[in-house]
Amino acid sequence: MAGPDFDTEIKQLQATMRTIEQVLDVDAMRTEIADLGEQVAAPDLWDDQDNATRVTGRLSALQGELDRFSALSSRVEDLGVLVELGQEEGDADSLAEAESELARIKKSVEALEVRTLLSGEYDAREALVTIRSGAGGVDAADFAEMLLRMYTRWAEQHKYPVEVFDTSYAEEAGLKSATFAVHAPYAYGTLSVEAGTHRLVRISPFDNQGRRQTSFAAVEVVPVLEQTDEIDVPDEEIRVDVYRSGGPGGQSVNTTDSAVRLTHIPTGTVVSCQNEKSQLQNKASAMVVLKAKLLALKKAEEKAHLDEMRGDVAASWGDQMRNYVLNPYQIVKDLRTGYEVGNPAAVFDGDLDGFLEAGIRWRRGAEKAAAN
Repeated sequence: MAGPDFDTEIKQLQATMRTIEQVLDVDAMRTEIADLGEQVAAPDLWDDQDNATRVTGRLSALQGELDRFSALSSRVEDLGVLVELGQEEGDADSLAEAESELARIKKSVEALEVRTLLSGEYDAREALVTIRSGAGGVDAADFAEMLLRMYTRWAEQHKYPVEVFDTSYAEEAGLKSATFAVHAPYAYGTLSVEAGTHRLVRISPFDNQGRRQTSFAAVEVVPVLEQTDEIDVPDEEIRVDVYRSGGPGGQSVNTTDSAVRLTHIPTGTVVSCQNEKSQLQNKASAMVVLKAKLLALKKAEEKAHLDEMRGDVAASWGDQMRNYVLNPYQIVKDLRTGYEVGNPAAVFDGDLDGFLEAGIRWRRGAEKAAAN
């Protein structure tokens, strides 16, 4: 069996990497990293903790993206050297190693190439994700907590900082809802394909008769706003409620009313924040979330369909986008793309890249089809 045409394959990889370099604008990325590095080195950086967290998080994420691109570029160059030496010396072992490395590099380049498909208006933004338990009682609340861990584990694996704004615990187990931010470039474009209804089928650990239970959770993803975004929220349109933060089993309850709930009266949008000790800090964080959701609502209304930015996740459980089946067989399958894996444990531990890449490619295909 003939081996690969290394010369053609490597030229194609190099061409793809040049395209990725242009789309990512690597030169601009290096410039921003240098600027952020100067800010991090400033002795008064931590005088403003919120800004310091933003700056260091942005620097870490950008540096990670640049390192990923640079390392892959080096691997493509090294592959060319390995092939050249192997061919000159007739070294079959080196050529076999080169063939294996070629397959690995092609897979990595394809994953990085997905980034070039994120060209939407807000795709480059950081992401705000809200998870809500749906039908299924305590199993649904437990499922919501499993999804929260899944997304935070995915972010940790990519070294993306996560900031949890609010967690509302269910009475018996799990979560009623949770809202968190993923502070990384293109987090919104990447995670926006997760918006929708998720369905879990398993033997319920909460059923003493060991029966199979189906439960649901909704995932909403919106972009984090920047100062240049225009979204005006008059004070008279907001109702502010304060209350004491709480944790599971009554633990971690503050002695002061520091948690804040904001209700946008015209739209009925409600957000909460209880991750800070100060009521003022919680109110400021809640406003960040509220404005992001209102912007998503505004853009969706302009385009005449609510799921353009947020996904149709309004507790209508007949239209799930992904199934997680643990019994009678084990599989996680995305119903839009057909992508599936037979290892749910790995998925719940943050192994989401395959689903995200398939979702992004599927969305781009749907957009092209609609345009035509």
